[in-house]
Amino acid sequence: MSVTLADVAARAGVSAATVSRVLNGNYPVAGSTRSRVLRAVDELEYVVNGPASALAAATSDLVGVLVNDIADPFFGVMASAIQSQIGPDGEHDAPHSQKMAIICNTGGSPERELTYLTLLLRQRAAAVVLTGGTVEDPEHLAALATRLRRLEAGGTRVVLCGRQPLGPVAADGGPAGTRETERETAREPERDESWGPSPVALTFDNFGGARRLTAHLLSLGHRRIGYLAGPAARTTTRHRLEGHRAALAGAGAGGPQDTERLTVHGGYDRSSGYDGALELLRREPELTAVVAANDTVALGACAALRDRGLRIPEDISVAGFDDLPFAIDAAPALTTVRIPLHEAGARAGRLALGREDAPAGRVATLPADLMVRASTAPPRTTA
Repeated sequence: MSVTLADVAARAGVSAATVSRVLNGNYPVAGSTRSRVLRAVDELEYVVNGPASALAAATSDLVGVLVNDIADPFFGVMASAIQSQIGPDGEHDAPHSQKMAIICNTGGSPERELTYLTLLLRQRAAAVVLTGGTVEDPEHLAALATRLRRLEAGGTRVVLCGRQPLGPVAADGGPAGTRETERETAREPERDESWGPSPVALTFDNFGGARRLTAHLLSLGHRRIGYLAGPAARTTTRHRLEGHRAALAGAGAGGPQDTERLTVHGGYDRSSGYDGALELLRREPELTAVVAANDTVALGACAALRDRGLRIPEDISVAGFDDLPFAIDAAPALTTVRIPLHEAGARAGRLALGREDAPAGRVATLPADLMVRASTAPPRTTA
């Protein structure tokens, strides 16, 4: 027997009209009430507009692309590449193959991400691509898995671009293999196929790239290295930070207390880099290098260091991550790790529309290449 709107209302302890308002998103509803309704929808596996079998018969021409911030070049490059494969200007521009990309800007909000997925389910989207890391919260991950399962059951293709596969892929929660070997290329994460949905996942070797970046600085002679991390509780933040710390541990550079002291968490924006660099200098005035969570944070750090009268790299080295388009044009050019954002986005677009076969195991880890430029150099020696 199919679940009805009234069943959801009873489970959430609200009226059917309130459930309808939450699902339609056309009327203000208190946050706590919205959360109860969405939780009831997940628990009962309620599918709007009828059972999933009916949805599978007819999907729309919409492709939802979920990004944290479309103004961030990291997401902008991927979104543009995805759209290039699915729109009228793509390689497959016959009328029957044209799709319309809808960019869903979540602002990094887990609740907004879930809401967009519910709306895309109602619109019978042909495909959904989720970009970037995710929040490491068990409740959110469970709700996310439920929505992706419902989308796939309704005939929607789901692709994760720059995200780890859903489900426990390693004992420590990170990409299997990167902590067990010193190989330059991480092994493909092992999936737990019984855990839940199995969308195709294109992941980045964030751990390996961060480890190689810090190892580069260590090889130059740096030992007092500060790290500007991204937001806590996000997969990308954790994997890059763990790669950095693995390189330090492998070289015997500082103990856990020093490593923690020289780590500052913030956002992925310029202001976080600026403020974080000043905080690192307050904690360690003799700092010789700064590693940033991404290139935008690195540029903010550079500005702060210059405002303090420090030269880059003569007095202090700076490194970023992602190799965003502006990194090579910075002054000096930024040492960073190149993530194949455009390649990943284009491939995700083809996978989303079934124009490319899924990789073995439905997971592929794309390489992260070290790009050594002028912003890093051996630490200055003093008499």
